[in-house]
Amino acid sequence: MLAVMKNEKMKGAAIGETQIPSIGHGDLLVKVKAASICGTDVHIYNWDGWAANRIKPPMIFGHEFCGEVIETGDMVKGVKKGDYISAESHIPCGYCYQCQNNQMHICQNLKILGIDINGSFAEYVSLPEVCAWKNPADMPIEIASIQEPLGNAVYAVLAEEVAGKSVVVFGCGPSGLFSTGVAAASGAYPVISVIKHEFRREIAKKMGANVILKTGEDLIVEGILKATSGQGADVVLEMTGNPDAIHQAFQVVKKGGRVTLFGISSEPVSLDMANQIIFKGIRVYGINGRVMYQTWHKMRSLLQSGKLNPKPVITHQFSLSEFEKGMTAMTAKDRKCGKVVLFA
Repeated sequence: MLAVMKNEKMKGAAIGETQIPSIGHGDLLVKVKAASICGTDVHIYNWDGWAANRIKPPMIFGHEFCGEVIETGDMVKGVKKGDYISAESHIPCGYCYQCQNNQMHICQNLKILGIDINGSFAEYVSLPEVCAWKNPADMPIEIASIQEPLGNAVYAVLAEEVAGKSVVVFGCGPSGLFSTGVAAASGAYPVISVIKHEFRREIAKKMGANVILKTGEDLIVEGILKATSGQGADVVLEMTGNPDAIHQAFQVVKKGGRVTLFGISSEPVSLDMANQIIFKGIRVYGINGRVMYQTWHKMRSLLQSGKLNPKPVITHQFSLSEFEKGMTAMTAKDRKCGKVVLFA
């Protein structure tokens, strides 16, 4: 089969032929239809400090995908040949404390597809049955392929109810844009999007942003306070990991409100715990992946209702063999790119 391989401990990747993976008793062999590129894949491609400490070449990366099951292990019970699935990329052990208490997404022995085991930038991938999510037959494959990252946004936004509440989203990458759409679809108002790249302004509008503020041009804190009648926002979603955005998130949250943190900072961030958290009486959530499978059920309902349409975020589509074009689009300085989908 063809696969995108990280063969060496250096920047780049190569497409070439490798063996179709074998499967274990509880696994599925899936023919990949489409795989989307995540920011994590860019880290692996660029071989930054995180990748150098985590990734062990040679390996196939990629973890956001959909496909058709073509073979099942002899202990697989709930999935059959021909099923059209997407993948939950978190692979739980099934026996630790977290797994036994409905927290498989933060399993103590967690492995991640395309990071700890071979992933989905390939024509075929092996997947544990526990990680398979069955799709409706008529779901477009580009939508099916981005449900894993869309699920991050669903979890981040709906950690608590947002209907009728003001929501601020820091970040105009795919996670931030998806979160904007989820908040709008869930009845939040106003939805305030804080963006960095001008190209993504129109995408944010299409996803349901009522107010858009641009870093470097607008006064962010003042703009959010104005849009919320001076009260601050009920809910603030920090999807960038940028230290400045994190500090602004705690500045603009309303007393008694909620801050949800999803973005990963490259270094420790200091906070004024007394004034920004304790005295304001706010709640802080850390978001890691998706709740298996509560988040997926919520996402399915939002998609089937027609209120959530993630298509505007998908700006580029290439074949698997053109993966370099996808990486170039995602790393361009002007970021004239949203989500990139590769078709196998």
